[in-house]
Amino acid sequence: MLDPITVSVLTHRFEAIVQEMGEAMLRTAYSQILNSSRDFSTAICDAGARLVAQAEHVPIHVGAIPWAVESVRDFFQGRIRPGDVYLLNDPYHGNNHLPDLTAFVPVFVDGEVGFWSVNRAHQSDIGGSTHGAYNPAATEIWQEGLRITPLKLYDAGELRDDVLKMVATNVRHPHDFMGDLRAMIGSARVGERRLQALLDEYGPKTVVGAVDEILDGAEKQARDCVRTWRDGVYRGESILDDDGHGVTDIWIRTTVTKRGDALTVDLSDSHPQVPGFINSSFPNTMSAVHMAFAYLIDPRTPKNSGTFRPVKVVARQGTIVWPHPPAPVTLATNHCAQDIAESIIRALAPACPARAIAGWGRRFRIAIKGVNPRTRRPFIWHMFHARPGGGACAEGDGWETAGEGQAAGGIKFGSVEVAETRFPLTFEHHEFRADSGGDGMHRGGVGAVLRLRMDVEEPAVANTAGDGVRHAPYGLLGGQDGLPHRYRLLSRGRRPRVLKTKEVGILVRPGDVFLVESSGGGGFGPPSKRPPETRARDLENGFVTRRGRAANSRRRRAQAAR
Repeated sequence: MLDPITVSVLTHRFEAIVQEMGEAMLRTAYSQILNSSRDFSTAICDAGARLVAQAEHVPIHVGAIPWAVESVRDFFQGRIRPGDVYLLNDPYHGNNHLPDLTAFVPVFVDGEVGFWSVNRAHQSDIGGSTHGAYNPAATEIWQEGLRITPLKLYDAGELRDDVLKMVATNVRHPHDFMGDLRAMIGSARVGERRLQALLDEYGPKTVVGAVDEILDGAEKQARDCVRTWRDGVYRGESILDDDGHGVTDIWIRTTVTKRGDALTVDLSDSHPQVPGFINSSFPNTMSAVHMAFAYLIDPRTPKNSGTFRPVKVVARQGTIVWPHPPAPVTLATNHCAQDIAESIIRALAPACPARAIAGWGRRFRIAIKGVNPRTRRPFIWHMFHARPGGGACAEGDGWETAGEGQAAGGIKFGSVEVAETRFPLTFEHHEFRADSGGDGMHRGGVGAVLRLRMDVEEPAVANTAGDGVRHAPYGLLGGQDGLPHRYRLLSRGRRPRVLKTKEVGILVRPGDVFLVESSGGGGFGPPSKRPPETRARDLENGFVTRRGRAANSRRRRAQAAR
């Protein structure tokens, strides 16, 4: 056994490495989706594909990385050499979904693979039938984009340029794609160099030997936390609006059995798999379960493979949480991942009410393709602005415009000024959406209102991908629900067009305006327990209006009368 101080130092050194990998990615990526909105994650796994460390980027990304490492490792068994770089994006080979391209660099210890340095980044386009990496019309995965099964891009340091050419040819904007891919590989190479320096400093025996103790320590912390929760069998449910192909009110039903220091999460009663792209690949589902668990335990516990040992998962193939191929799955990292996590959190709220979180706003994305009149070059722009509000908890109000729960604030909305400089659009209005957060002892975070004008000179086309128009973020333990999304397209001389959460081929005319009202998070606890001075501060800050406050008062009186 190593002494505790050395284990602690190496724990933090691993975490520092993945954080530095993230900083390298942020500063070198080409696309705004990466260098501004930060839709990427970095991690280190060991030779056994166990997650050793992750940076605090996008939670849903990282929980699935061990399955991806395992897939690459097993496919190339006996053929892995120093200087290699591997790629993978196929969800039926260990990935979350096709837009999340993953780069892997093996790190050798005494002639054998000892670690993997990993960067997973959401691409602005990955080919397929529609621009922007999401295809709401898809009914099979081949319509969603280029499928990259375990692939060797660099062989012992030599670029396989024929492979790179093939991959880049299958995306719409190869220049940006190549820049982002180089940033991903550079980030993973940073991890490789820092790991080699760590091995040189402490010696391979110490560094490799520390991994078991790091994982065991995280497991102990997680079990100690779970042991304080109330034993029992608990049930939770979350409902998605639709799949874009006529199937509505799609349920995720979870039964959680808590005994001692362990949980069994049973998702078998979830809705059968659907034609649309909200099905969740198995690695994505496992990541969503681990994400929910990570939200409920002590935030100081390292998040690695040891952390999740107390959780056993039961699922049934053929359901939305484990579909048979070739089901489409691209929206799954948002929905149903967030819905899986929230069904677990809702189930466990009676067992650990001080740790539970009310519902967060859901993702409702717009991807726009057109020609920039200033440069005459084609563009694809992903709207990461007008973020929804976060759910409240026992500790306080939800975060305003924090974004959807599966990212937990890890994905940012990009700079307005940079977006207006790089793309033909104008932010006419972008502010908090008053009264959108659910009332409660602690209020849900408010969403946003955005008026976005398109300054194109020829028609553009938009796709949407999201959820949360019919089913609002849930209130918890007496808290009220937040408001759902409301998205419209305004065209001069035409009636406002209500945008569906999942549609393709939306015509966008020059001067059209997207009017976006994003949802607020759910409230926590009885509204009657919210102090009057806090309500006055909400009014002063514009989070609520007098009309909204009066409506909430009427609602509370009606509930009390019932």
